[in-house]
Amino acid sequence: MARIEQKVRNLVSEDPEMRGAVETVLDSAEDGEVKWVDVRDDITSGQWGRLIEKGVLVDGDAGFEVADVDAAHAGLSAEDEKPGEVASGSDGEAESSSWSVWDKGAALVTVGLFAGYSWAPMRNLIGGVMNVVLGPIEQMLPFYAVVMVLALVTGLYSTILQANLMNTEVVGEYQERMQEIQEKRKKAKEAGDEEALDRVQEEQMEAMGDQMGMFKEQFRPMVWIMFLTIPVFLWMYWGVGIGGGTAPMFDLEPLVLPLVGRKSWTDPVLGPIQAWIVWYFLCSMGFTQIIRKSLNINISPTSS
Repeated sequence: MARIEQKVRNLVSEDPEMRGAVETVLDSAEDGEVKWVDVRDDITSGQWGRLIEKGVLVDGDAGFEVADVDAAHAGLSAEDEKPGEVASGSDGEAESSSWSVWDKGAALVTVGLFAGYSWAPMRNLIGGVMNVVLGPIEQMLPFYAVVMVLALVTGLYSTILQANLMNTEVVGEYQERMQEIQEKRKKAKEAGDEEALDRVQEEQMEAMGDQMGMFKEQFRPMVWIMFLTIPVFLWMYWGVGIGGGTAPMFDLEPLVLPLVGRKSWTDPVLGPIQAWIVWYFLCSMGFTQIIRKSLNINISPTSS
């Protein structure tokens, strides 16, 4: 785990005496396991507790075990790296978001697609093209059911794209580092340690690059989700006849919404938000939760 290497580096950078504690634990570990009784003469209980608190030591069969022996050794030997730097992968390259040419191309096209919401010629073009595929479905099903099908499909590929394009461990590292910086800043303020506050400020400035990396990591799947979803939205937009007194393209019966009742598709329901959008998002949220539970997909940032 690259994360354990980072944690060891942080511990040693914050307290140089922790180097000896980590080395003692590694030397005493048999098959990765170590007991307090084996090391209590060489390290303090506070150091032992720090190793457990940071996840370097985890519960084992007979005591505690080093979460990753190789990563702990690597953390001790990486003296030339800056403390607090985001961990590197096993191949030596930073585990940060790297957008491919395809990602950048999808982002550019997505920005262009947004024009369809306000520019009728583009909306009509995309709506007509999408209708070649979606029109037969609309003829077979009532429009509310078509929206449900679209919500199911968009929820499925959105979940899969988020699970495969976003590295939740990297995002978790970014978030944990920022949390640690905030904790160190709070302790330094409480202690009135101006020198420590200056060091935290420098670390916070270095972490600004990490925040940009976290944003890129989180936004990458959203680019592809919007790239695929905006045409679907424009088809619905075009189909219900929004913009400039445009007549609906389909035969639309009134929609019955929970807690709201019978509404036309373009009636405002939540402020200016129209009924068709509310219905889509209700279906999308419900199907997305079912899909995540069924496929056992968790896109929340992970921590070790």
